[in-house]
Amino acid sequence: MRPILLLSCLFASALVSGSARAQDNVAIFMKAKLSHSQQVLKGLATEDFDLIAKSAQAMSLLCEDENWMVLQTPEYRERSTEFRRSVDTITEAAKKKNLEAAALGYVDATLKCVNCHKYVRKTRMARLEEFPQLKLGSAGN
Repeated sequence: MRPILLLSCLFASALVSGSARAQDNVAIFMKAKLSHSQQVLKGLATEDFDLIAKSAQAMSLLCEDENWMVLQTPEYRERSTEFRRSVDTITEAAKKKNLEAAALGYVDATLKCVNCHKYVRKTRMARLEEFPQLKLGSAGN
């Protein structure tokens, strides 16, 4: 019986460790996204179209990274696609040196980002309520 208990503990430890690493990767990833977003805003404020385009393209590329897909739901995929379209709109507007269109694209992308983060938090909370055993460190584990 002890080998089974030991294997169970090792498996649980690996899951928690893997989950912690995944969360660390997502945190690093989101900081990079935020940094690019801040650079877009800087470019908008200074009318630096090259900075706007470069930073918006970098955000668009982040959408292709595996860390981007924090949820595997159709709604999340749709939200991700909409965000990427907004970011690509910023890039195109910057290439055309259209400051107003780039600024509107930035506002649109920001709203999509905020709403998506809200959706992810709500979805994760619903899962934790449905499966309380998933809460790490909660009483009863």
